[in-house]
Amino acid sequence: EADCTLFASSTHQTTGLFMLYADNARFTRNLTAALYSAVLVLLVITTFYPQPPEGVSVLLILAVKLLPLLPFAWVVFRGHNRGYIWLSFVIIFYFTQAVVTAWLSEGNALPVLLALLTFLLFTVAMVHLKTNRS
Repeated sequence: EADCTLFASSTHQTTGLFMLYADNARFTRNLTAALYSAVLVLLVITTFYPQPPEGVSVLLILAVKLLPLLPFAWVVFRGHNRGYIWLSFVIIFYFTQAVVTAWLSEGNALPVLLALLTFLLFTVAMVHLKTNRS
């Protein structure tokens, strides 16, 4: 497909492994990657803090939390538009869960932070798609 090429053409400025079609797309790709990483780290932190749940495998909890997001690592750091679209669909579920948890915990800081990070990740991914049009 045309958007999967790894070489520069006259209409696309893709370089190496990155799928960047505009100069401003580098900033939005980097910001998306930082937010994606922050969401993953916060998901791990919320597994262990304030304390790991008793009677449940911590590995199972981490798998349920992280496995839906981990396949997007390659496309997030690469800046691939189609992958950003799919990431946005998936991140909406994380946002919804974080908002519900924040509401039920009456504003606990970690769920509120996760809701904020997932909102920002979704928004910046959409801005990247707008900026990085081919």
